[in-house]
Amino acid sequence: MPGSLHVRNLDDDLIARLKRRAARHGRSAEAEHREILRQALSSEIEPGFEELAAELRKLTGRRKQTPSQVLLREGRDER
Repeated sequence: MPGSLHVRNLDDDLIARLKRRAARHGRSAEAEHREILRQALSSEIEPGFEELAAELRKLTGRRKQTPSQVLLREGRDER
């Protein structure tokens, strides 16, 4: 399902450059904007689960971890 994206607070110079680029390619500014986003994101590789898990471990490695059984017990006691 197609969605919408609104971009606010763009510099006037950037908007003018987008319109000139769109004119060179024979597209509307909106179509040019879509194409720029498509090109920029199509070359980006989505990380897999293992990469995301490793990143999360690195971010949380120094934090104190509470065992799940302790959290479950605390949750039951609060009821």
